[in-house]
Amino acid sequence: MCSGVPGCGLRGAGALIFKAVRDGRPYPDHGFSTRDWAMIPPRQIRLDTLVTTKRQLELDALLADDSTFYGDLFPHAVQWKGELFLEDGLHRALRAALQQRNVIHVRVLDLDSLMPTA
Repeated sequence: MCSGVPGCGLRGAGALIFKAVRDGRPYPDHGFSTRDWAMIPPRQIRLDTLVTTKRQLELDALLADDSTFYGDLFPHAVQWKGELFLEDGLHRALRAALQQRNVIHVRVLDLDSLMPTA
């Protein structure tokens, strides 16, 4: 349905939450570890510029108070061919949207800079 379709995403109160919803990662494996991600400073990103890489939500994860207890506080996104793909943190991003926030802090790995295409 929405897989990779521009402008198609989860909607709330008549407004677009995500730019698009995909199933899977279209970019090459980057091999970044948790420690590598921690070296990237978070920056503010609008939710409606993110393309999700997961189509399934787990309600228990969405509602859990301690969902980031063992992980990074900040979602992870990968910039690839000019698009921002939300690799990790879908539930955190959706919680922000449910709290009427349209901007979140995200660690962004810029593969466009690291792997320039010919």
